[in-house]
Amino acid sequence: MEFVFILEQVLNGLLIGANYLLIALGLSLIFSLGGVVNLAHGAFYAVGAYLTVALAPSIGFGGAVIVSPFLVALLGLVIERLLLSRFYRGDPILSLLLTFGLAMVAEQSLRMIFGAAPVPFSIPLFLRGQVFLGEFIYSKYRLLILLVAVVCVAGLWLLLKRTAFGRVVRAGVQNPDMVAALGISLKPYMTAVVMIAVALAALAGTMMAPVTGVTPTMGAEILTFAFVVVVIGGLGSFWGVVCAAMIVGIVRGLAAYAFPPATEAAVYLLMVLVLLLRPRGLFGERIQRFE
Repeated sequence: MEFVFILEQVLNGLLIGANYLLIALGLSLIFSLGGVVNLAHGAFYAVGAYLTVALAPSIGFGGAVIVSPFLVALLGLVIERLLLSRFYRGDPILSLLLTFGLAMVAEQSLRMIFGAAPVPFSIPLFLRGQVFLGEFIYSKYRLLILLVAVVCVAGLWLLLKRTAFGRVVRAGVQNPDMVAALGISLKPYMTAVVMIAVALAALAGTMMAPVTGVTPTMGAEILTFAFVVVVIGGLGSFWGVVCAAMIVGIVRGLAAYAFPPATEAAVYLLMVLVLLLRPRGLFGERIQRFE
């Protein structure tokens, strides 16, 4: 029975890690190609969750899972074109201040529209229930979230590795000057990257809304851990972020079993240890500024 309980805690940790992963991948992509540290990324996570709450009664949870990330991607398109694109060649501190301000505006806007109190949102009836494997019992919906995360990671990897779009993005990350010399503008690719990144964050918020609840501060709360994942994995490394998210999830799960009060502290301690041994992260690469 003790092994079964530990396994459940590890899976719960991986669930949280998968949530961090969908956000951290977007953070890493935006920084790698555009040189922008997007402190507003957690806001897209929260907006995705609130859109799900607003849309689910009329189009159902399944429809909200599709429509919410799409609407957030359109919002990301507008913000990228009007604001972020002005700072790709500027001082990174300026984009940091901009995205911090955007995060504050988004959080306060959600408070004014939906109120400061948490908004309850339950798991849809057709997704409720448990999976039984001998003595092991686990939620069907939580397993679905893990499956969605795996599909998203696989799809993004195929997009970046097997398509012409992905080849340009990877070349832009490694050597933007060479891409420019070939007469290829990275601006439309950056716009697409931002849309994909914020859609992934919104999808994470949509899927986690029934698990964690929906609050105006949920974006700020998860953004910190997403940054931890990016730092541990290494900026510019796709699989570094994936591995870091799984490691962070397992560490959280085991810490929750061994000593619950130290669950979050264990993640920060892991980050400190990694940075002491490898300052660039587990798979960190040198990347150039967007040009």
